[in-house]
Amino acid sequence: MRIIILGAAAGGGLPQWNCGCGNCDAARAGRIPSMTQSSVAVSSDGRDWAILNASPDIRAQLAATPALHPSGPRTMPLRSVLVTNGDIDHVAGLLTLRESHPFDLFATQAIHDALAANPMMAAVNPDFVPRRTVALDQTIPLTLGLTATLFAVPGKVPLYQEGATVETGLIGETTVGVELRSADRRAFYIPGCADMPDWLRDRVAGADALFFDGTLWDDDEMIRMGLGRKTGRRMGHMAVTDTIPALADTPLGRRIFVHMNNSNPLTDPDSPQVAQAAAQGWQVARDGMEITL
Repeated sequence: MRIIILGAAAGGGLPQWNCGCGNCDAARAGRIPSMTQSSVAVSSDGRDWAILNASPDIRAQLAATPALHPSGPRTMPLRSVLVTNGDIDHVAGLLTLRESHPFDLFATQAIHDALAANPMMAAVNPDFVPRRTVALDQTIPLTLGLTATLFAVPGKVPLYQEGATVETGLIGETTVGVELRSADRRAFYIPGCADMPDWLRDRVAGADALFFDGTLWDDDEMIRMGLGRKTGRRMGHMAVTDTIPALADTPLGRRIFVHMNNSNPLTDPDSPQVAQAAAQGWQVARDGMEITL
């Protein structure tokens, strides 16, 4: 199984266009690497590829990834796209992928319904991009030799669907994790998750790799830095400082944080927090990172 990190950042990327925090300024100045928004590509053979989450930066991500370049005027190795929720940073890139290239679009019914409610998504012609509805705990083929199983994880509805009351530990079709299998390899991709219940810990145990929600280092960091008024849990994200101890005794191969917010000190490769995470066995995803299992 080959996994390429197309984008390691949360919504807004790094630097975020309207943010002058220390991390964004450092990225603009070239002192730390920039990051595009959350997406990964997966293949079992290096020829046929699936993309998990189509970020608003997908055009630049594809251009920066030789394995996904076209081999002819309208021939490229993208076979499917799977989205794990309806968040803008995970689905807006579908509009870029509207150029009559055939691929399967996999999602739960709730996510497909959210997409169908936006008339702009009709530009992604279903004659070329059939909508494939995936039930929870159903295993489906993403490409030749690569399967995915979607399962509910604690989360919430997308921001544009929020009402006066928001349930942030919702278990259902709106936020899912992905179990990937290829031959005897097993990996999990969970870019958004609000909690680590025992059943989820048990499910990921023994995997060759876990790519997990690393949005915020501390639950209150955006409030503390004056960048927002919500905690991580209010946004549907578990803080890294909670995740590391929660999975400390869980047997795993590689542990990799994805979906980092611009406020997160993990975006700086030289930060003490990166060293602290590494001491506990965790890596931090960077754009272009490739993992072979």
